[in-house]
Amino acid sequence: MTADSLLRIGMLTPSSNTVVEPVVADMLASLPEVTAHAARLRVTEISLTNKSQSQFAMETMLAAGDLLADAQVGIMGWNGTSASWLGFDLDQRLCDAMTTRFAVPATSAVLAINELLETLGCHRIAMVTPYVDDIQARILSQYGDAGYECVAERHTGESVNYAFAEITSSEIERLIREVAADGPDAIIVMCTNMRAAPLVDRLEEETGILIIDSLAAYVWKALRLGGINTARITGWGRLFSH
Repeated sequence: MTADSLLRIGMLTPSSNTVVEPVVADMLASLPEVTAHAARLRVTEISLTNKSQSQFAMETMLAAGDLLADAQVGIMGWNGTSASWLGFDLDQRLCDAMTTRFAVPATSAVLAINELLETLGCHRIAMVTPYVDDIQARILSQYGDAGYECVAERHTGESVNYAFAEITSSEIERLIREVAADGPDAIIVMCTNMRAAPLVDRLEEETGILIIDSLAAYVWKALRLGGINTARITGWGRLFSH
């Protein structure tokens, strides 16, 4: 294998995110020809205040992308979930701008989730997040407007982005089991700083329900854009078989 044969996946991630880089590295361990590289933008709080929303300004994200482009990544994107409450169209515009600016394919965690839901025909969904009430309400409203029925939801009511990674595995498992009881077509874990991905395979086997972790969805789509067979990733959930 030569350096030219490597697929470098680029990821923009919040400055306070401690989950994306180590979990994605573990996820890609069986693919020696694929590496992941991250650039950060300052994100510390998730709320509907103007200050919080300004963290995700287009130019801020593209400036972080400028640094990531120095690594000559083959895929660019936003491994974050802000579009789930700010508007799906924001991520589409961001990805279009990235492709224009950096001349590589681009995606986001939210766009990947939505593609999976549509492709797999999952109309009845359950939503698990760490967010506060009004953020959760925005997310559910967006998915409702897009034609999805949210049959169950759980959220922990946290606004500090760093703290999302401190939610324990046992708590995440409890939340997923609770929404699974309502029999959705798919359970979405909407946050890339929540340590759900390592739990998905076992919980899918237990519940029989597809679980779409947002971080895993980003990796799934990035690999597809790079021409990599996602079925080579095992032990991280059923979505990689699609």
